[in-house]
Amino acid sequence: MSHSPPTLPDASTAPPAKATRREWWGLAMIALPCLVYAMDLTVLNLAVPALSRALVPSASQLLWIIDIYGFFVAGFLITMGTLGDRIGRRRLLLIGAAFFAVASVLAAFARTPTELIVLRALLGIAGATLAPSTLSLIRNMFHDETQRQFAIGVWITAFSVGSAIGPLVGGWLLEHFWWGSVFLPAVPVMALLLVLGPRLLPEYRDENAGRIDAPSVLLSLSAVLSLIYAVKAMAEHGPSGERLALLLAGLAIGVVFVRRQSRIDYPLLELRLFAIPTFRTAIMAYGLSCLAMFGIYIFIAQHLQMVLALSPLQAGWATVPWAGGFVFGSMVLAPWLARRFGPGPVMVWCLAAAAAGMLLMVWADGPWALWVLVAGMVVVSLGMAPVFAIGTEQIITSAPPERAGAASAIAETSSEFCGALGIALFGSAGTLIYRQQLTQAGGQCLPPEAMATLGGALAVAERLPADAAQALTLMARAAFTDALQFTALTGSALMLLASVLAARMLRRP
Repeated sequence: MSHSPPTLPDASTAPPAKATRREWWGLAMIALPCLVYAMDLTVLNLAVPALSRALVPSASQLLWIIDIYGFFVAGFLITMGTLGDRIGRRRLLLIGAAFFAVASVLAAFARTPTELIVLRALLGIAGATLAPSTLSLIRNMFHDETQRQFAIGVWITAFSVGSAIGPLVGGWLLEHFWWGSVFLPAVPVMALLLVLGPRLLPEYRDENAGRIDAPSVLLSLSAVLSLIYAVKAMAEHGPSGERLALLLAGLAIGVVFVRRQSRIDYPLLELRLFAIPTFRTAIMAYGLSCLAMFGIYIFIAQHLQMVLALSPLQAGWATVPWAGGFVFGSMVLAPWLARRFGPGPVMVWCLAAAAAGMLLMVWADGPWALWVLVAGMVVVSLGMAPVFAIGTEQIITSAPPERAGAASAIAETSSEFCGALGIALFGSAGTLIYRQQLTQAGGQCLPPEAMATLGGALAVAERLPADAAQALTLMARAAFTDALQFTALTGSALMLLASVLAARMLRRP
């Protein structure tokens, strides 16, 4: 009697391997530097008064101390993403962690404003290694789709928690120590990563990677820095000939950069990724969501303290549900929705939900203003969290594994640039509405600082007699509320447009 040979399972149809305990501990290691990266974006703002007394920086130097970290993070993301694909993502992450720890210690003991500016720039370069390296490592550590979505939810949660606790940690340190202490929490975190990272994190690189194209690095850095600086400068000081020229120069350099990427063998920006519908859709949704969220959030933070008269601590507690919505939406809601309905429909409907949350903020006025605002923030966070989690997963899995670092860098660069653009566009539009409403209410004769910002109006009111101060305060707060409502309505329309575009893009073959 003949026996047929046993049938072996087809490797192409075998289920992907499940993550082991080592991968989950590795994920915890990955989350720590992401938390510190987010903290460093916000923690220095609280130290500005103490820093100003100690180092006595000029107004220009103070602006550079605050902003240069974010500028250099954005400028080096694309380069670092591609570099990680070439030399190894774990290696780049560990190099960046060591660099970040050393620069943090030096920044804590900076003696002059110039020293601090240089060290903040170095921190930005080190910070640019963290996001693309950690996200691309997740791509290689978690092959099961459900586990990978949960891991990305943890990754996003680390950023959310870092942004939320940054002011709290910074405030406690400043009450007990000197201004430079706000840089030191990063040191033990990076030291732990350097000790445990080699044991828990796998190495991955593109074995066929070519040499990094130096002209592309210079073009990328010049384009991103010029554009973000011009956008932020116009948001803070208004348009001018010099700033518009810098914006146009950045755009021109960006065009030259993109054209060069299509002609070299190993580009920094892999243009072929944009031919993939899921990648293109995810980048669009990611960028527009960041544009709307960053643009509206600057008005929410001011509204809580200067219109609703909450203390900084009370305002911080009012944003806790927003952060909690991101945590729940990223780690619980996104994986469940993706399994039940599929990534595409979830992104479309969650963008629409975020639009509804922003629309709810339009009614943030009167005695229930705080509760309406908090409710709108929660709906927005529950809508955006799945967009970020699922969109990020789509971005890194639609790219070839060897270019996951480059794809991650594109996503992070999109987030940084669109966030800065949102602050500029929404900030400028909201300021214009504020001035118009204040003028219509009879504020033509007010000092320029009162017409420029709500904070300026409240400062002017403190110098006036009681009746005049109350009248100006009520008038300025009403004008700012109108500005918040306008930006919320604009953000809602933008999210609805993103939902429609995502639906149309995903239908195309």
